[in-house]
Amino acid sequence: MRLADTPRQADFRAELRAWLAKTLPELPPAPDPADWPGRRAYDLGWQRRLFEAGYAGLNWPRDSGGRGLGPAEHLVFLEETELAGAPYVGACFVGLLHAGPTVAAEGTAGQRARWLPPILRGEEVWCQGFSEPDAGSDLASLRTRAVRDGDAYVVSGSKIWTSHAEVADWCELLVRTDPEAPRHRGISWLAMPMDAPGVTVRPLATLAGTTEFAELFLDEVRIPVGNRVGAENDGWRVTNVTLSFERGTAFASEAVACRRELRQLAALARENGCWEDDALRRRIGALAAEFGALWRLVQWNVSQAAAGEEGARSASAKGGGGRREGVPGPGGSVFKLRFSEARQELYELAADVLGDDSLLLGHPFTAARLQGLSYTIAAGTSQIQRNIVAQRILGLPKGG
Repeated sequence: MRLADTPRQADFRAELRAWLAKTLPELPPAPDPADWPGRRAYDLGWQRRLFEAGYAGLNWPRDSGGRGLGPAEHLVFLEETELAGAPYVGACFVGLLHAGPTVAAEGTAGQRARWLPPILRGEEVWCQGFSEPDAGSDLASLRTRAVRDGDAYVVSGSKIWTSHAEVADWCELLVRTDPEAPRHRGISWLAMPMDAPGVTVRPLATLAGTTEFAELFLDEVRIPVGNRVGAENDGWRVTNVTLSFERGTAFASEAVACRRELRQLAALARENGCWEDDALRRRIGALAAEFGALWRLVQWNVSQAAAGEEGARSASAKGGGGRREGVPGPGGSVFKLRFSEARQELYELAADVLGDDSLLLGHPFTAARLQGLSYTIAAGTSQIQRNIVAQRILGLPKGG
């Protein structure tokens, strides 16, 4: 793994930095965090700018509408856009960071041609229909059922924590297609149009006052069999590809954002006198080291994925065998586990620096602190990540 840019990467970084310096001042003001229709329009608009400038899907295959560059260029993109304060992916999170990469890795040529270009062009939003009310983090116990009827599946059930459902065009949906099979089998991964008859979305208000999550109710929704990604009843393997992207790379840019916000906090502490507190300065220093190390861990995970080494190891552990180039391995769980906790520690620190101002809901650090409470649950709880690390990296046996 190289930690310094090659000449080509250095040129790419300089080009991107110049484009960001020119483009960011031209952007309209960001919408209110609670205005999801406004946020959809804003986030898709930013994605269109990236696409038109050649910065969309940098590491996606060319036949998927990407530029076919390496993971190193993708990390340069994440680092430079965050350091410059560029807009976050927002409503485009699911499409760009795990549904899209999953379709690119597991979809047919026709599926890649249908679903990936609109994601890159900033035309369609995806949401995630994985979690269920009675399943929690035990994803394999999902009950939403799909019954084959000719060339369609008839789907009934409910989902919860469906990110961005309120403004989504498509949903990456896990369904049980064989209720008699062992629970990790008999699952399929479907792409469901959100305007299909029988789909009801009920937004959930979070502590931060937004409706990022929603309940999803499915009443005999017909989904074409051609919308299934991977083989019928092979959805658990496809889902692990999705989760590998979610844990391995989807939060990478946020680690850079935390470094930037930590510097802002240090500056604020100097202004308001908190800097004189030795213990607080030690917390700032420790977190600075943590986020620096986490970024290096991201680089290592991505370089391993590019070589296919971690993907092959993961596939072998699941009995699949073969190389899975570009798919992050279980090292992503190490990152996710520690990043979630470090991010929460950052905003606890922010509350101490802000004092009474930390009670103002409109303050960005307050909103981030409230949102961050979910991070040790989202994308698999910390307990799930510890199990993955124990079994797939350390080789420890499963508990009884």
